[in-house]
Amino acid sequence: MHSSITAAYLTRYRSLASAAGTGAGPAPLLPLTGAQRRFLITRHRDRLARTDIVPLFFAFPRGTVDLPRLRRAALRLVARHPALRGEFTVLRGTPVLRLGGPSVEVARVPVDPAGPAATDDAAGTGLPDGAARAALLRALLDWPTDGPALRLLLAAGPEDEEELLAVALDHAACDEQSLGLVTEGLGAAYTDPDGGEHAPGPGPDEAVEVYRAAVEGQLATEARAAGEAAQLHWAARLGSLADAPEGTGPAGAARSTGMAVDRLPAVTGAARGGVFPALLDAVAAAAHRLDEGGRVLALGYPWGGRPAGTAPVLGCFLNTLVHPAPPGPPRALDALGADWWDDLDHADTPFDEVVRAARSAGASWSGALDGLLTFEDLHRRPPLVLGGAAGREVHLAGRPLAAPIAVSASHGEDLLVRLAWDRERYSDAAAEAAFAALLATLRHHLGAGA
Repeated sequence: MHSSITAAYLTRYRSLASAAGTGAGPAPLLPLTGAQRRFLITRHRDRLARTDIVPLFFAFPRGTVDLPRLRRAALRLVARHPALRGEFTVLRGTPVLRLGGPSVEVARVPVDPAGPAATDDAAGTGLPDGAARAALLRALLDWPTDGPALRLLLAAGPEDEEELLAVALDHAACDEQSLGLVTEGLGAAYTDPDGGEHAPGPGPDEAVEVYRAAVEGQLATEARAAGEAAQLHWAARLGSLADAPEGTGPAGAARSTGMAVDRLPAVTGAARGGVFPALLDAVAAAAHRLDEGGRVLALGYPWGGRPAGTAPVLGCFLNTLVHPAPPGPPRALDALGADWWDDLDHADTPFDEVVRAARSAGASWSGALDGLLTFEDLHRRPPLVLGGAAGREVHLAGRPLAAPIAVSASHGEDLLVRLAWDRERYSDAAAEAAFAALLATLRHHLGAGA
């Protein structure tokens, strides 16, 4: 009989919560979703591992951002969201969220004009000085493991006409839907003269119960999605996966990274339904161009959100799905789409259950991913507006990666595609050739207009 990883976790959590006295009233301990547990367990096992973060970067006209006002707004935002005012920790081997008071870091990062510069995502985009970008990236790389879940860092070089604001969150506290809540909530609280203190919304105690209900609903969904049908599906899909041979690259997250960027025309009409399968095949083309091992590669992508009827709480409710990518020429888009839709029928199966299913089918795969794909519909995320000025979102190279390559696609007025790679593993020339293969595959699937 199949034993659910989620059910086993809930048993341990409830025992721990009961011992901690979390009966009536707001609980000092809250359970974590499957995605949150993965982040916490990775950090707990490797004390040298860096916190997985999700940073957004916005350029504002110099002098726009008032840091004391931004700090007040951020504290009001954090107070309304338990995922931002708690500590993600492991107690007696069980990952939990331990509630605390509102805490946030809002700071101006010193910029050394003579220091090393960072590279931007494309030439001629009018970004702030390279030294400011490098200073922000260094600050984010030094993210304290015991620090607040939200950090707002501002930097500008002496001669810059713009200042660069990093809005960075612990990934355990946010997913794509959460980013919209952060930009919208932060902008609204910044606009309010009292920092949003009297804005409508649930109080802190009510917010805890709303968040708890959302997490418990997600866990119930994950437990139901770990049944025999899901195990059989993922065993059949991923049974041919294998980890990369030892010694083929540095261990751990990539620390030195490069980035290539291109913009393609937006995809409209019925063709929009084929964008994501086309991206999966394009990432596969790039990954195989770099891997050259002839094995089936494991490409991960975040998917999902809150269960139906869940309140729009800030948190991490996504799941990581795995796409098996065999070597070879581009596949037919219809066949790719059919396989992808079949996978989405089992999208709620927790990642750990997926790995277990693959290994039960003979896969010599630990769960390590050969590449990551993230896709964002920019029409769904409000811009960050501070003092009446809308920040211009920019993308910086040099961020740490959790896989050898990572592809990000943002669909708005156009289709922005970015490939980031581990420079300790791949040369820039090899990565640029892989990016060319990615773009060629996308154009093959989406038409000459792309």
